[in-house]
Amino acid sequence: MVERVEIDHVGHFGDGVAHAGGHSIYVPYTLAAETVEVAPVPGHPDRRRLLAVERANPERITPFCQHFGVCGGCAIQHWEFGRYQAWKRNLVIETMAQAKLDCDVDPLIDAHGLGRRRMTLHARTGTHDVLKVGFTAAGSHDIVPVDRCPILDPGLDGALNAAWAIAEPLIPTAKPLDIQITATSNGLDVDVRGSGPLAPAVISTLSRVAEQHRLARLTRHGELVLMRTPPTIAIGPAEVTLPPGSFLQATAAGEEVLAGLVMEHCKRAKHIADLFCGVGPFALRLAVRSRVSAFDSDAGGVAALQKAAMATSGLKPVKAEVRDLFRRPLMAQELRDYDAIVFDPPRQGAQAQVRQLAASNVPVIVAVSCNAATFARDARILVDGGYELARVTPVDQFRHTPHVELVAGFRRKR
Repeated sequence: MVERVEIDHVGHFGDGVAHAGGHSIYVPYTLAAETVEVAPVPGHPDRRRLLAVERANPERITPFCQHFGVCGGCAIQHWEFGRYQAWKRNLVIETMAQAKLDCDVDPLIDAHGLGRRRMTLHARTGTHDVLKVGFTAAGSHDIVPVDRCPILDPGLDGALNAAWAIAEPLIPTAKPLDIQITATSNGLDVDVRGSGPLAPAVISTLSRVAEQHRLARLTRHGELVLMRTPPTIAIGPAEVTLPPGSFLQATAAGEEVLAGLVMEHCKRAKHIADLFCGVGPFALRLAVRSRVSAFDSDAGGVAALQKAAMATSGLKPVKAEVRDLFRRPLMAQELRDYDAIVFDPPRQGAQAQVRQLAASNVPVIVAVSCNAATFARDARILVDGGYELARVTPVDQFRHTPHVELVAGFRRKR
Protein backbone atom coordinates (compact mmCIF):
# COMPACT_ATOMS: atom_id res chain seq x y z
CA MET A 1 0.00 0.00 0.00
CA VAL A 2 1.44 3.33 -1.09
CA GLU A 3 1.03 6.31 1.25
CA ARG A 4 1.73 9.99 0.75
CA VAL A 5 3.12 11.81 3.81
CA GLU A 6 4.72 15.13 4.66
CA ILE A 7 7.95 15.09 6.64
CA ASP A 8 7.92 17.27 9.73
CA HIS A 9 11.60 17.18 10.74
CA VAL A 10 14.75 15.08 10.71
CA GLY A 11 14.95 12.93 13.84
CA HIS A 12 17.85 11.94 16.06
CA PHE A 13 18.76 8.93 13.91
CA GLY A 14 18.77 10.82 10.62
CA ASP A 15 15.35 9.64 9.44
CA GLY A 16 12.63 12.04 8.42
CA VAL A 17 9.75 12.06 10.91
CA ALA A 18 6.14 12.35 9.76
CA HIS A 19 2.93 12.35 11.81
CA ALA A 20 0.04 10.18 10.67
CA GLY A 21 -2.98 8.90 12.56
CA GLY A 22 -1.67 10.25 15.85
CA HIS A 23 1.62 8.36 15.51
CA SER A 24 5.12 9.19 14.36
CA ILE A 25 6.50 7.32 11.39
CA TYR A 26 10.11 7.31 10.24
CA VAL A 27 11.24 7.58 6.62
CA PRO A 28 14.97 7.39 5.84
CA TYR A 29 16.61 9.70 3.29
CA THR A 30 14.01 12.46 3.63
CA LEU A 31 14.07 16.06 4.86
CA ALA A 32 11.69 18.45 6.59
CA ALA A 33 8.80 19.87 4.53
CA GLU A 34 9.13 17.20 1.85
CA THR A 35 6.11 15.39 0.44
CA VAL A 36 7.02 11.79 -0.23
CA GLU A 37 5.52 8.50 -1.33
CA VAL A 38 6.28 5.63 1.02
CA ALA A 39 5.49 1.96 1.51
CA PRO A 40 5.23 -0.15 4.69
CA VAL A 41 8.25 -2.01 6.06
CA PRO A 42 7.15 -5.53 7.11
CA GLY A 43 7.57 -6.09 10.82
CA HIS A 44 8.17 -2.39 11.55
CA PRO A 45 4.83 -0.59 11.87
CA ASP A 46 6.45 2.77 12.62
CA ARG A 47 8.84 2.72 9.63
CA ARG A 48 8.29 3.35 5.93
CA ARG A 49 10.36 2.77 2.80
CA LEU A 50 10.89 5.79 0.58
CA LEU A 51 9.48 5.32 -2.93
CA ALA A 52 9.62 8.82 -4.37
CA VAL A 53 10.09 12.47 -3.38
CA GLU A 54 7.20 14.43 -4.83
CA ARG A 55 8.12 17.81 -3.38
CA ALA A 56 11.76 18.23 -2.37
CA ASN A 57 13.27 20.48 0.27
CA PRO A 58 15.49 23.10 -1.46
CA GLU A 59 18.32 21.96 0.81
CA ARG A 60 18.31 18.49 -0.77
CA ILE A 61 21.49 17.65 -2.71
CA THR A 62 22.65 14.70 -4.80
CA PRO A 63 24.45 12.03 -2.72
CA PHE A 64 28.07 11.51 -3.73
CA CYS A 65 28.19 7.71 -3.21
CA GLN A 66 26.59 5.25 -5.61
CA HIS A 67 25.75 2.91 -2.71
CA PHE A 68 23.91 5.52 -0.61
CA GLY A 69 20.42 4.36 0.27
CA VAL A 70 21.37 0.71 -0.11
CA CYS A 71 24.46 0.40 2.07
CA GLY A 72 23.61 1.06 5.71
CA GLY A 73 26.80 2.97 6.51
CA CYS A 74 25.64 6.55 5.88
CA ALA A 75 22.31 8.05 6.89
CA ILE A 76 22.68 11.55 5.44
CA GLN A 77 24.38 12.45 2.18
CA HIS A 78 21.32 14.16 0.74
CA TRP A 79 21.34 17.33 2.88
CA GLU A 80 23.24 20.56 2.24
CA PHE A 81 26.37 20.41 4.40
CA GLY A 82 25.81 23.53 6.52
CA ARG A 83 22.26 22.49 7.40
CA TYR A 84 23.46 18.96 8.21
CA GLN A 85 26.06 20.42 10.60
CA ALA A 86 23.46 22.63 12.30
CA TRP A 87 21.18 19.60 12.77
CA LYS A 88 23.99 17.55 14.28
CA ARG A 89 24.95 20.31 16.74
CA ASN A 90 21.28 20.66 17.64
CA LEU A 91 21.17 16.98 18.63
CA VAL A 92 23.58 17.84 21.45
CA ILE A 93 21.72 21.03 22.39
CA GLU A 94 18.41 19.16 22.68
CA THR A 95 19.94 16.36 24.74
CA MET A 96 21.49 18.85 27.18
CA ALA A 97 18.17 20.68 27.50
CA GLN A 98 16.27 17.46 28.18
CA ALA A 99 18.68 16.70 31.03
CA LYS A 100 18.25 20.29 32.31
CA LEU A 101 21.97 20.96 31.87
CA ASP A 102 22.55 24.69 31.49
CA CYS A 103 25.69 25.05 29.36
CA ASP A 104 26.97 26.58 26.15
CA VAL A 105 27.32 24.25 23.17
CA ASP A 106 30.19 25.26 20.89
CA PRO A 107 29.97 25.16 17.10
CA LEU A 108 30.37 21.65 15.70
CA ILE A 109 33.96 20.82 14.74
CA ASP A 110 34.28 18.85 11.52
CA ALA A 111 36.88 16.13 12.18
CA HIS A 112 36.37 13.91 9.16
CA GLY A 113 39.86 14.76 7.96
CA LEU A 114 41.08 12.24 5.37
CA GLY A 115 38.27 9.85 6.31
CA ARG A 116 37.68 6.69 8.32
CA ARG A 117 40.81 4.72 9.12
CA ARG A 118 39.07 1.56 10.32
CA MET A 119 36.13 -0.47 9.07
CA THR A 120 34.44 -3.84 9.44
CA LEU A 121 33.43 -5.73 6.31
CA HIS A 122 31.23 -8.81 6.24
CA ALA A 123 31.65 -11.86 4.02
CA ARG A 124 28.78 -14.26 3.31
CA THR A 125 27.86 -16.81 0.68
CA GLY A 126 24.48 -16.13 -0.87
CA THR A 127 22.38 -17.79 -3.54
CA HIS A 128 24.26 -20.49 -5.47
CA ASP A 129 27.17 -20.09 -3.01
CA VAL A 130 28.18 -16.76 -4.55
CA LEU A 131 30.53 -14.87 -2.25
CA LYS A 132 29.56 -11.38 -1.15
CA VAL A 133 31.94 -9.04 0.69
CA GLY A 134 30.81 -5.61 1.79
CA PHE A 135 28.75 -3.66 4.29
CA THR A 136 25.35 -4.55 5.69
CA ALA A 137 22.37 -3.10 3.88
CA ALA A 138 20.24 -0.39 5.44
CA GLY A 139 17.73 -1.95 7.83
CA SER A 140 18.74 -5.58 7.22
CA HIS A 141 21.54 -8.15 7.49
CA ASP A 142 21.91 -8.46 3.72
CA ILE A 143 25.37 -7.76 2.33
CA VAL A 144 25.94 -4.94 -0.14
CA PRO A 145 29.06 -5.85 -2.17
CA VAL A 146 31.19 -2.74 -2.65
CA ASP A 147 34.27 -2.01 -4.71
CA ARG A 148 34.89 1.45 -3.25
CA CYS A 149 33.87 3.63 -0.32
CA PRO A 150 34.48 7.38 -0.66
CA ILE A 151 34.54 8.11 3.08
CA LEU A 152 37.65 5.98 3.78
CA ASP A 153 41.12 7.27 4.63
CA PRO A 154 43.63 6.76 1.77
CA GLY A 155 45.49 4.48 4.18
CA LEU A 156 42.70 1.95 3.51
CA ASP A 157 43.30 1.98 -0.24
CA GLY A 158 43.22 -1.62 -1.35
CA ALA A 159 41.48 -2.80 1.82
CA LEU A 160 38.32 -3.86 0.00
CA ASN A 161 40.31 -5.99 -2.44
CA ALA A 162 42.27 -7.45 0.48
CA ALA A 163 39.03 -8.42 2.24
CA TRP A 164 37.81 -10.28 -0.84
CA ALA A 165 41.16 -12.09 -1.12
CA ILE A 166 41.06 -13.07 2.56
CA ALA A 167 37.45 -14.24 2.42
CA GLU A 168 37.83 -16.49 -0.62
CA PRO A 169 39.97 -19.24 1.01
CA LEU A 170 38.13 -18.97 4.35
CA ILE A 171 34.45 -18.84 3.47
CA PRO A 172 33.99 -22.45 2.22
CA THR A 173 34.72 -23.83 5.71
CA ALA A 174 33.71 -20.83 7.81
CA LYS A 175 30.62 -19.32 9.29
CA PRO A 176 29.86 -15.81 8.02
CA LEU A 177 33.00 -13.72 8.44
CA ASP A 178 33.56 -10.30 9.94
CA ILE A 179 36.77 -8.68 8.72
CA GLN A 180 38.02 -5.68 10.72
CA ILE A 181 40.66 -3.63 8.90
CA THR A 182 42.67 -0.74 10.33
CA ALA A 183 45.03 1.56 8.43
CA THR A 184 48.40 1.77 10.20
CA SER A 185 51.77 3.32 9.41
CA ASN A 186 53.04 -0.08 8.22
CA GLY A 187 50.09 -1.34 6.19
CA LEU A 188 46.73 -2.95 6.88
CA ASP A 189 46.05 -4.60 10.23
CA VAL A 190 43.35 -7.26 9.80
CA ASP A 191 41.42 -9.28 12.38
CA VAL A 192 39.05 -11.98 11.10
CA ARG A 193 36.20 -13.33 13.17
CA GLY A 194 34.00 -16.31 12.30
CA SER A 195 36.54 -18.72 10.86
CA GLY A 196 37.50 -21.99 12.49
CA PRO A 197 41.09 -23.20 12.97
CA LEU A 198 43.15 -22.62 9.84
CA ALA A 199 44.73 -25.51 7.96
CA PRO A 200 48.39 -25.12 6.88
CA ALA A 201 47.37 -24.83 3.22
CA VAL A 202 45.00 -21.96 4.05
CA ILE A 203 47.69 -20.17 6.06
CA SER A 204 50.04 -20.52 3.10
CA THR A 205 47.40 -18.95 0.84
CA LEU A 206 46.85 -16.14 3.32
CA SER A 207 50.61 -15.50 3.46
CA ARG A 208 50.54 -14.81 -0.27
CA VAL A 209 47.53 -12.57 0.21
CA ALA A 210 49.42 -10.63 2.89
CA GLU A 211 52.30 -9.98 0.51
CA GLN A 212 50.05 -8.99 -2.38
CA HIS A 213 47.83 -6.66 -0.34
CA ARG A 214 50.38 -5.05 2.02
CA LEU A 215 48.98 -6.56 5.19
CA ALA A 216 51.06 -5.72 8.22
CA ARG A 217 49.38 -8.40 10.32
CA LEU A 218 46.57 -10.92 10.14
CA THR A 219 44.89 -12.28 13.27
CA ARG A 220 41.96 -14.61 13.83
CA HIS A 221 39.80 -13.71 16.84
CA GLY A 222 42.81 -11.75 18.11
CA GLU A 223 45.25 -14.65 17.75
CA LEU A 224 48.22 -14.16 15.46
CA VAL A 225 48.08 -15.91 12.08
CA LEU A 226 50.93 -14.05 10.39
CA MET A 227 52.82 -10.77 10.71
CA ARG A 228 54.99 -9.13 8.08
CA THR A 229 55.71 -6.11 10.27
CA PRO A 230 54.28 -4.81 13.56
CA PRO A 231 51.31 -2.49 12.85
CA THR A 232 52.02 0.88 14.43
CA ILE A 233 50.44 4.31 14.61
CA ALA A 234 51.80 7.63 15.83
CA ILE A 235 50.14 9.09 18.93
CA GLY A 236 51.61 12.47 19.73
CA PRO A 237 55.37 11.90 20.11
CA ALA A 238 54.97 8.14 20.63
CA GLU A 239 54.83 5.16 18.30
CA VAL A 240 52.28 2.57 19.45
CA THR A 241 52.14 -1.05 18.29
CA LEU A 242 48.46 -1.88 18.14
CA PRO A 243 47.00 -4.92 19.90
CA PRO A 244 44.89 -7.10 17.58
CA GLY A 245 41.43 -5.65 16.95
CA SER A 246 42.15 -2.65 19.14
CA PHE A 247 39.83 0.35 19.36
CA LEU A 248 40.85 3.61 17.71
CA GLN A 249 39.01 6.83 17.08
CA ALA A 250 37.37 6.59 13.67
CA THR A 251 39.54 9.24 12.02
CA ALA A 252 43.06 10.47 12.69
CA ALA A 253 41.73 14.04 12.59
CA GLY A 254 39.06 13.13 15.16
CA GLU A 255 41.68 11.82 17.56
CA GLU A 256 43.75 14.99 17.14
CA VAL A 257 40.76 17.26 17.73
CA LEU A 258 39.51 15.36 20.78
CA ALA A 259 43.01 15.22 22.27
CA GLY A 260 43.54 18.93 21.66
CA LEU A 261 40.33 19.78 23.53
CA VAL A 262 41.27 17.46 26.40
CA MET A 263 44.72 19.02 26.67
CA GLU A 264 43.27 22.53 26.72
CA HIS A 265 41.02 21.63 29.66
CA CYS A 266 43.97 20.01 31.49
CA LYS A 267 46.65 22.58 30.70
CA ARG A 268 47.34 23.51 34.34
CA ALA A 269 47.24 19.98 35.76
CA LYS A 270 50.46 18.35 36.97
CA HIS A 271 49.06 14.86 37.72
CA ILE A 272 46.24 13.47 35.55
CA ALA A 273 44.27 10.22 35.65
CA ASP A 274 43.16 8.96 32.22
CA LEU A 275 40.22 6.59 32.70
CA PHE A 276 39.20 4.17 29.91
CA CYS A 277 42.57 5.04 28.38
CA GLY A 278 42.74 2.47 25.56
CA VAL A 279 46.09 2.57 23.75
CA GLY A 280 46.73 6.11 25.01
CA PRO A 281 45.39 8.72 22.56
CA PHE A 282 45.12 11.17 25.46
CA ALA A 283 47.65 9.80 27.97
CA LEU A 284 50.59 9.83 25.57
CA ARG A 285 49.89 13.44 24.60
CA LEU A 286 49.15 14.64 28.13
CA ALA A 287 52.43 13.09 29.32
CA VAL A 288 54.39 15.67 27.34
CA ARG A 289 53.76 18.10 30.22
CA SER A 290 52.01 16.18 33.02
CA ARG A 291 52.43 12.98 35.02
CA VAL A 292 49.74 10.48 33.96
CA SER A 293 48.12 7.44 35.54
CA ALA A 294 46.11 5.48 32.98
CA PHE A 295 43.45 2.80 33.60
CA ASP A 296 41.52 0.42 31.35
CA SER A 297 40.15 -3.12 31.41
CA ASP A 298 41.80 -3.93 28.07
CA ALA A 299 45.09 -5.58 29.04
CA GLY A 300 46.42 -5.42 25.48
CA GLY A 301 45.76 -1.71 25.19
CA VAL A 302 47.30 -0.98 28.58
CA ALA A 303 50.43 -2.98 27.70
CA ALA A 304 50.77 -1.18 24.35
CA LEU A 305 50.40 2.20 26.06
CA GLN A 306 52.98 1.39 28.74
CA LYS A 307 55.49 0.03 26.21
CA ALA A 308 55.10 3.11 24.00
CA ALA A 309 55.52 5.47 26.96
CA MET A 310 58.71 3.72 28.06
CA ALA A 311 60.15 3.90 24.54
CA THR A 312 59.41 7.62 24.06
CA SER A 313 61.90 10.16 25.33
CA GLY A 314 60.82 13.44 26.87
CA LEU A 315 57.60 12.25 28.51
CA LYS A 316 56.68 12.75 32.13
CA PRO A 317 56.15 9.50 34.08
CA VAL A 318 53.28 7.33 32.78
CA LYS A 319 51.84 4.48 34.82
CA ALA A 320 49.28 2.25 33.10
CA GLU A 321 47.16 -0.25 35.03
CA VAL A 322 44.59 -2.88 34.05
CA ARG A 323 41.36 -2.16 35.93
CA ASP A 324 37.69 -2.75 35.20
CA LEU A 325 36.25 0.67 35.97
CA PHE A 326 32.68 -0.57 35.65
CA ARG A 327 33.07 -3.17 38.39
CA ARG A 328 35.91 -1.52 40.33
CA PRO A 329 35.86 2.24 39.76
CA LEU A 330 38.50 4.46 41.31
CA MET A 331 37.06 5.47 44.65
CA ALA A 332 36.85 9.07 45.82
CA GLN A 333 39.76 8.61 48.24
CA GLU A 334 41.92 7.22 45.42
CA LEU A 335 41.33 10.38 43.41
CA ARG A 336 42.78 12.77 46.00
CA ASP A 337 46.21 13.17 44.41
CA TYR A 338 45.02 14.14 40.92
CA ASP A 339 44.67 17.67 39.55
CA ALA A 340 42.50 16.48 36.67
CA ILE A 341 40.57 13.41 35.56
CA VAL A 342 39.89 12.50 31.94
CA PHE A 343 37.33 9.81 31.17
CA ASP A 344 36.31 8.46 27.77
CA PRO A 345 33.99 5.48 28.32
CA PRO A 346 32.18 3.27 25.80
CA ARG A 347 28.69 4.20 24.62
CA GLN A 348 27.05 3.04 27.86
CA GLY A 349 28.82 5.80 29.79
CA ALA A 350 30.50 5.46 33.17
CA GLN A 351 27.81 5.77 35.82
CA ALA A 352 29.60 3.84 38.59
CA GLN A 353 32.85 5.74 38.07
CA VAL A 354 31.08 9.09 37.77
CA ARG A 355 29.41 8.61 41.17
CA GLN A 356 32.87 8.37 42.69
CA LEU A 357 34.07 11.41 40.74
CA ALA A 358 31.08 13.38 42.02
CA ALA A 359 32.07 12.49 45.58
CA SER A 360 35.69 13.61 45.03
CA ASN A 361 37.37 16.99 45.22
CA VAL A 362 39.30 16.77 41.96
CA PRO A 363 39.46 20.35 40.60
CA VAL A 364 38.98 19.50 36.91
CA ILE A 365 37.13 16.66 35.20
CA VAL A 366 37.09 16.25 31.41
CA ALA A 367 34.51 13.99 29.79
CA VAL A 368 34.83 12.60 26.28
CA SER A 369 31.76 10.82 24.95
CA CYS A 370 30.38 9.19 21.81
CA ASN A 371 26.82 9.15 23.19
CA ALA A 372 25.17 12.42 24.12
CA ALA A 373 22.40 10.68 26.09
CA THR A 374 24.68 8.73 28.45
CA PHE A 375 26.96 11.77 28.72
CA ALA A 376 23.99 13.86 29.84
CA ARG A 377 23.08 11.26 32.47
CA ASP A 378 26.64 11.20 33.80
CA ALA A 379 26.97 14.98 33.61
CA ARG A 380 23.81 15.34 35.68
CA ILE A 381 25.46 13.27 38.44
CA LEU A 382 28.56 15.49 38.40
CA VAL A 383 26.54 18.72 38.43
CA ASP A 384 24.35 17.48 41.27
CA GLY A 385 27.58 16.56 43.09
CA GLY A 386 28.87 20.14 42.99
CA TYR A 387 30.62 20.43 39.63
CA GLU A 388 30.00 23.21 37.15
CA LEU A 389 29.61 22.40 33.45
CA ALA A 390 30.57 25.47 31.47
CA ARG A 391 30.63 24.27 27.87
CA VAL A 392 30.31 21.29 25.60
CA THR A 393 32.14 20.94 22.29
CA PRO A 394 30.58 18.61 19.68
CA VAL A 395 32.98 16.89 17.27
CA ASP A 396 31.96 15.22 14.00
CA GLN A 397 34.27 12.39 12.98
CA PHE A 398 31.36 10.23 11.78
CA ARG A 399 30.31 12.50 8.94
CA HIS A 400 27.05 11.55 7.16
CA THR A 401 25.74 9.68 10.24
CA PRO A 402 23.81 10.75 13.37
CA HIS A 403 26.78 9.84 15.61
CA VAL A 404 28.47 12.76 17.33
CA GLU A 405 31.37 12.93 19.80
CA LEU A 406 31.71 15.59 22.45
CA VAL A 407 34.20 16.94 24.96
CA ALA A 408 33.12 18.75 28.13
CA GLY A 409 34.99 20.30 31.02
CA PHE A 410 33.78 20.34 34.63
CA ARG A 411 35.19 22.37 37.51
CA ARG A 412 34.57 21.80 41.19
CA LYS A 413 32.63 24.76 42.62
CA ARG A 414 34.43 26.52 45.41
